[in-house]
Amino acid sequence: MWTVTALASEARPAKGVIWRVVEDQYRASTRKLVDTLEEHDLLEALLDQDKPPYPVEAEGLHYLLKTPFRYHPPPPFGSRFRRPAAGDGIFYASEDIRTALAELAYWRLKFFRDAPDAVLPRQEERLTVFSTRYATERQLDLTRTPLSKDRQRWINPEDYSDTQALADRAREAEIDVIRYESVRDTLHGANLALLTPTVFVGKKPVTQQTWFLYLAQAEINFTRAHAKGIEDRWVFPVTQFDSSAR
Repeated sequence: MWTVTALASEARPAKGVIWRVVEDQYRASTRKLVDTLEEHDLLEALLDQDKPPYPVEAEGLHYLLKTPFRYHPPPPFGSRFRRPAAGDGIFYASEDIRTALAELAYWRLKFFRDAPDAVLPRQEERLTVFSTRYATERQLDLTRTPLSKDRQRWINPEDYSDTQALADRAREAEIDVIRYESVRDTLHGANLALLTPTVFVGKKPVTQQTWFLYLAQAEINFTRAHAKGIEDRWVFPVTQFDSSAR
């Protein structure tokens, strides 16, 4: 495994625009639980009191940028660069909308596959797709040599032990961002793991878009609201996300 010193020596400046997909941000899921807008605001305030605190470094950021830094990853495996009990959050994003959608498609499909009695929903799910800018003097790029020599360790579709160990050492080496190959995108687009909220350029997203997700037996469809062309639609065959195909 790479040492802290070796990782520090591979850090390079980087900047760019990145994309992330989240649940619909234009509809309050708790609104249907109350009768008035005042009651809704009170309910949201009470719920927020029980959520983990934001890190100090995230102060002043838009909630879409800072929220990933407050929650722990799901047990028992955690996420690719974060152990289940890790205290420091990570903002996962992609360099391309297609890659971000492929990542979400995998996790939505996995949810239903892991629940034997679950039935695929027959209606579209509304999503928010947003972009933001980042800049850092210390990015680690796992897709370039010499780190790419260990590619098979970084792209394991289910075992995150090697990448989590790498992230632990990267933090010790004061790395801000890890750039890595997407396992879910067959075009091998790049993802980024932002280890600190201090790398955001600006306090809020650059753009926000509304997309719709539809899960079918054979494929997963994404369509942008008010789509004008093929660039506003993406289709992923479900076989793309089979373990045997990765």
